[in-house]
Amino acid sequence: MTWSYEDALRFLADQIDYERLVLSRPVETGPTLDRMRGLCSVLGDPQDAQPAIHVTGTNGKGSVVRMIAALVAAQNLSVGTYTSPDLGRVNERIARNLEPIDDESFAEVLEAVARVLPLVDDPPTYFELVEAVAFRWFAEVAVDVAVVEVGMGGRWDGTNVVDGAVAVVTNVGLDHIEVIGPTRADIAYEKAGIIKPGATLVLGETDPEIVPIFEGEQPAALWLRDRDFGCEANRVALGGRLIDVVTPHARYDDVFLSLHGAHQGENAAVAVAAAEAFFGRALGQDVVEEALGSITNPGRFEIVGRSPLVVVDGAHNTHGGRALAATLDEFAVGGERILVVGTLRPHDPLQLLEAVDASKARMVIACRPDWPRGLPAEDVAAAATTLGIDVEVVPRVADAVRRALGQAAADDIVVVTGSLYVVSEARRALGR
Repeated sequence: MTWSYEDALRFLADQIDYERLVLSRPVETGPTLDRMRGLCSVLGDPQDAQPAIHVTGTNGKGSVVRMIAALVAAQNLSVGTYTSPDLGRVNERIARNLEPIDDESFAEVLEAVARVLPLVDDPPTYFELVEAVAFRWFAEVAVDVAVVEVGMGGRWDGTNVVDGAVAVVTNVGLDHIEVIGPTRADIAYEKAGIIKPGATLVLGETDPEIVPIFEGEQPAALWLRDRDFGCEANRVALGGRLIDVVTPHARYDDVFLSLHGAHQGENAAVAVAAAEAFFGRALGQDVVEEALGSITNPGRFEIVGRSPLVVVDGAHNTHGGRALAATLDEFAVGGERILVVGTLRPHDPLQLLEAVDASKARMVIACRPDWPRGLPAEDVAAAATTLGIDVEVVPRVADAVRRALGQAAADDIVVVTGSLYVVSEARRALGR
């Protein structure tokens, strides 16, 4: 019997989903890759069917994955990407040339994975099943390269069955400290676990106290941002940025990047370096311009409406919040800011509001993402009150967005932020 897409979703809904319920590993087993290795083994180790680029980092890894994929595709190669979380449908996590897997293929591959589960000793989790679908599908459609984003950490993340020829680390910040912390050094150690023997490491983190942790994994080569590569010029342009990127193999001047925010220029430098490390050569000015000039990144400073300007950005931690605030300051908006904010436990709403410069907003509308770990809107509102900001509590995200639009003048800007799950609900409410 062939599964329908609805059958596939029902099957997934019955699996253990630590991403949805708690940000922790199974207590009874501790950190292990045995489940994922066992599942991949009975599937014929599809993760080894093509070379891979493995990407981790506290912030920016999703953006870097999309940029690397575009740079590889611009070389006339087929590229598979695995990312998480999704903004609405699980299919979004698995793509070929940035086009998500179709419903029929997703159901077909998941059914094939499900049929081998009696052969594994320890049942995989939701996350591991979706990863297995990605690896199996990449092998079936014969992608030339896989670009794989770590879900959390790296060393014990299910994606770490991949043997990445290039390991990429965007940065190291304080996030998920209850699982992979509590210190930045602890988090760096977890992320360094994706570095395999013989791999080139492209490292965006430059803290001299953190870099030796990555050197300790003994990559075959280490390319360090601001030493071996970097973004030397990073200017605001109409519709994005104008950047100059220097790498070990080349220099790329006046490249238009169709994403907003200075942090995306830094991400682009990491992505270009990673692609060069993979190919072992310069990419060519035309290739870089083609790839970066038309890149999109849903849910990350994505403009989804005008008059008023409406921006959604999944800035879920302080590092992301500060990047959002800096990007907003570059926008010449005649009116005022209205923020719609909702976040997840265990994030501190006060720290998030301070990071996004919420005090510059006319008002904050506090909401709660429809997610088991959603922080009550009242907690967000209390934090806003502490900062002396006018605040309203509108628990449902869709209602909060409508309230914000109702309060906004045509020249105002409405910003929806705090969690990708809030962004996902807001995009649906706005018809995206």
